[in-house]
Amino acid sequence: MSGELVSLLLIAQATIKHGADYLRGHSPSACIAKGDRDMVTDVDLAIERLLRGELNRATPGIGVHGEEEGGQSSGTRWIIDPIDGTANYTRGLPLVGICLALVVDQRPVLGVIALPLLGRTYWAANGLGAFRDGHPIRITRPAELAEAIVAIGDYGTGRGAVSRNATMLAIHAALAPRAQRVRMLGSAAVDLALLADSALGASITLGNRTWDMAAGAVIAREAGARVTDLDGTDHSTTSRCTIAASPGLTEDILGIVQHAAMTTGFAGEEDSC
Repeated sequence: MSGELVSLLLIAQATIKHGADYLRGHSPSACIAKGDRDMVTDVDLAIERLLRGELNRATPGIGVHGEEEGGQSSGTRWIIDPIDGTANYTRGLPLVGICLALVVDQRPVLGVIALPLLGRTYWAANGLGAFRDGHPIRITRPAELAEAIVAIGDYGTGRGAVSRNATMLAIHAALAPRAQRVRMLGSAAVDLALLADSALGASITLGNRTWDMAAGAVIAREAGARVTDLDGTDHSTTSRCTIAASPGLTEDILGIVQHAAMTTGFAGEEDSC
């Protein structure tokens, strides 16, 4: 499938570029609540519709699922997150991403992430490596947890938040005396892209919404990260958590997360699409 993947990757890159250009050229004029402390803006919706329309024209035989307006939820499909980090975006924080992934048989095989307000674009596909702005990237550090900046996903809201947040607090407590720094950047796309770029040593998310994680999982994996579920098995769209780390940190990070989950009774969340 490598030849086909290259063609699809080129389509994904062109599609994401149009979304990034739109985001940089527009500001949100409407913000709508869509759950407990969660929101969507008119720019989220416009970008998703723009990307969906381009993909439908370029690849009519492949279904599309978007975070905001749904779509095909099984089989081979494109997965869109029009703005990952909407809360950041509405406050003028530049840590936001636009994500596009191709999923085949519950496994992401291609991913593109634009970080429009940072001027970066990352992409990868199975067996083809990972790239930032056309330059190959490979995880080169860190080898020790004491040298690592570890990113952790946002605290939970809505259903299941109490259990998830207790585990998050336990993870923070375990990392505080061991990691160089702990960060909550507010965007899984940013976390996984920066892990692939060796800026972060690990990314821990106690969830696995496919639109948030699929593109970044491919990019991190192709850059050399180990990307797993809570139990250490290889990550897929059916995983309950998304734990990614540079090769030298995987054992330590998994041990910390698994111990926190065991002591707080957290088993993961079913929130993939």
